[in-house]
Amino acid sequence: MRIPPDLAETLAIIVDEGTLEAAARRLRVTQPAVSQRLRTLESLVGRVLLVRSRPVRATAAGEAVVRYGRQIAHLEADALTELGLAANGRASLPIAVNSDSLATWFLPALGHLAAEYPVTFDLRRDDQDFTVGMLEAGTVLGAVTSRADPIAGCRVTPLGAMRYTPVATVAFHEQWFPDGATADALRDAPLVDFDSRDDLQTSWLVARGVDPSAPPRHRVPASSEFAQAVLMGLGWGQLLPFQLEAPLAAGEVRALDGSHLDVPLYWQQWNVRSTLLDAVGAEIVAQAHRTLVAAPSA
Repeated sequence: MRIPPDLAETLAIIVDEGTLEAAARRLRVTQPAVSQRLRTLESLVGRVLLVRSRPVRATAAGEAVVRYGRQIAHLEADALTELGLAANGRASLPIAVNSDSLATWFLPALGHLAAEYPVTFDLRRDDQDFTVGMLEAGTVLGAVTSRADPIAGCRVTPLGAMRYTPVATVAFHEQWFPDGATADALRDAPLVDFDSRDDLQTSWLVARGVDPSAPPRHRVPASSEFAQAVLMGLGWGQLLPFQLEAPLAAGEVRALDGSHLDVPLYWQQWNVRSTLLDAVGAEIVAQAHRTLVAAPSA
C-alpha cells in the first residue's frame, strides 16, 4: 500500500491550521473537499488519524502520516528551490533550538547560510530536553537537543557541550555567602531559574546535599534577561562563558565554587536527501564545534 503524498500533506496542513475550515482556506478548496480527503486517507490506512478537537490534533498513527507529509513538502520545496521555481525564490526551514544556544552561538551559523542559500528560517524555541518532541511531531526539520539517540527517521551528530558555572555578584556573596556557599547558606540564598522545567540549579543543589525546595526561586524565562537577573544580584544562577567573560574580568561576579556543569548537545535532522538541509546541518555543526566545549565522554 502507498500513502498518496497529496493526502498526507493535507493531513499535515489540517494539523498545522488547527481546523478543517482553516485548512480549506489555505488549500483553496472547500471544507467538504478537505473532509473527503481526510476520510479517504483514514480509509486507506485503516486508522483514525485525527482527533476532532478544537484545535484538532493528530493521533499516534496520524503523527507518522503528518511527518511523511511534511517530508514530502520539504523535498518538493528543496527541488523547486534548486530549479529556481520556489515561491519568492526561497525555501523555509523550521528548526527547533534551545534558548541558551539561540542567545549565544547559534545565530551566526544561520547568518552564514542566509548569505549563501535562498532560505528563510522559522525558529521554534524550547528547552533542549524538549526540542526533540517537535522533530517527533514533524513540525521541524532539525533540532538542537540534549537527546543523543536518534529518533525514528532522523540522524544525529554531536555538537559539544554548553558549560554552566554557578555564580553570583560580589555583593550577593558578601550578603548570603560570607563563609562560602555552604549547605546552610544555600538553603536560604535566593536563586534564579529559567522556568519551571529548568533543573540546572536543582541538580547543583542536590549534588551538595541541599533540599532544592528550600531556597527562594525567581523565574526569568529568557536567556539574556536570566543572565541580567543574576548579574543584578537577584539571586545566584548558572551562566555560560559567553555571559561571564566581561563580568568576571570586571570583578563583578564570583563563582560559588570551582565547579561547572557540561550539558551535551546534539543536532538531529530528518534522514532525507536534501542539499539544503544537509548544508544547514553541516554549518550548525561546524559553528557548534568552533564555540562549544568538548562534551564529556560517556
